[in-house]
Order: sequence, then structure tokens, then C-alpha cells
Amino acid sequence: MIEIENLSHFYNNQNQRDEIIALDKVNLEIKKGDFISIIGANGSGKSTLARHLNCLLLPTSGDVWVNGMNTKDPDNVWKIRQEVGMVFQNPDNQIVATTVEDDVAFGLENIGLSRKVMQERVDWALRVVEMEEYKKCEPHLLSGGQKQKVAIAGVIALRSSFMVLDEPTAMLDPRGRKEVLHMVKKLNREENITIIYITHLMEEAAEFDQVVVLDRGRIALRGRPQDIFLQVDILRNLGLDIPQITELAIKLNKNGLDISPSTLKIEEIVKQLCLYI
Repeated sequence: MIEIENLSHFYNNQNQRDEIIALDKVNLEIKKGDFISIIGANGSGKSTLARHLNCLLLPTSGDVWVNGMNTKDPDNVWKIRQEVGMVFQNPDNQIVATTVEDDVAFGLENIGLSRKVMQERVDWALRVVEMEEYKKCEPHLLSGGQKQKVAIAGVIALRSSFMVLDEPTAMLDPRGRKEVLHMVKKLNREENITIIYITHLMEEAAEFDQVVVLDRGRIALRGRPQDIFLQVDILRNLGLDIPQITELAIKLNKNGLDISPSTLKIEEIVKQLCLYI
């Protein structure tokens, strides 16, 4: 479990005189197996929050606990970083080796595993992310989506319990986005890895079990996507939009069709519309 208690984080601005509040007394509990997306306008604190979950940033005040370990305790840093893996926007910034299998093995070498155990974990991780056939490939020859899958493989090879993905599809084309989203769903459902997924795409956020909405460093909303995206006026006041499918469903409902305004998927709205044919 990750427990965030009254977490605040301040940045100094360029003249070092005034402090900018990035997070303001955030309280959040993330349980094993959760599948959570975090959304918010630019500057809402999404990435700052993500970096607190594996000690890349430390609280100005408050606490972050990962499986009972406080991130402020220097003795816990490496243990927490094995528990909480990070995947960032640009996979090229995380790839350090000349072959796919060597890149996935990089973190395992740093914790001193034997060659036999490393090879078993690398093979398993690449099989899970459906990249086993590329193990001898040079990473720079891969597509953006494939590179992100290699970055994800490096995290799960460490047997991390939690995975934090900070806008992992921001630099990908639609196909790459679909591949990455499919992969994180698979990791959550089949491997029981807790997923914390930061995105600016509402269609992606709608795929998750829970949505957390940040606004100016505070949690504004939390709940099921079906409930969150019905609060259209609140979201737009926060500088956010709603998924296009949900917007269409709301308009059809207002025009007299018996369409659920909380519809989130194309398949659902097609099924409902077919009743009128």
C-alpha cells in the first residue's frame, strides 16, 4: 500500500525568494492491485506527485509511505525504488544499453543478482510485454511504443509491486498509445501490479478503474470514470475536457435518445444506438 499523508511540496522560483506550491496537503491511499489514472491541467502537480512515490522528490512537509517505509528515511530509498518502478514520457531517456535484453538486465545488475536469475527475469519480463523476439535487437531500431514496452520490462524485471507511468504515451502515435495502454492493463489484470498512470488524454483516463483529478496541488475529485466525467462543468472549470464518446452520449441523451450519459466506450454507444435501427 502507498499512503500519502498531508503531502506538500514547494519549489523555489528563479529569484529564490518566493516559493511555488506544487502540492498542498494531499492525502491519498493506493492499495495493492489498484488501477488508477491521475489527470489535471498543466501545473496541477501530477508529475510532482509521481516523483514522490519513489523518492525522486521528498516532501517539504507530510509523509509518503510505501509498504510501511517512509520515503524520507534515507535507509529506505533503494528498497522503495525496487517496489515502485517509474516509466517516463520519453523512453529514449531510460534506455541505456545496446541491446534490448541488456537494457532490461541493467537494473538487475545493479542489485547484484546472479547471471542465471537475471536471465530468467529478463526472459520472463520480455515475454510478459510481448517483446521476447526483440531481445537481441538494438533499441534505436524499435518504434516508440516498443521502446516504452522495453522500459516497462525493465521495471517489472525488478518485481516491482507498483508502477508509476508519467504520461508514457505523450510522444507516441495512436498505435503506440494503444500498445502501451494494452500492456499496462495486462500487467494489472494478470500480474497484479498496481498501476498509477498520469495522462493528459481523457480517453486514456476513462480506461481506468479510478480517476484522481488534481487542481493546483490539491485533489479536486476522485472516483470511477463513469462518475467523474459526468461532472462536465466542474472539469471544464478545472481546465479539463471529457472523452469525446461521453460528450456525444450526453448530447444524444439531451436530445431524447435513451443513451446513458456515462457511456465511455465506442462499443457501448454503438450497442445502444443499434436498438434504434
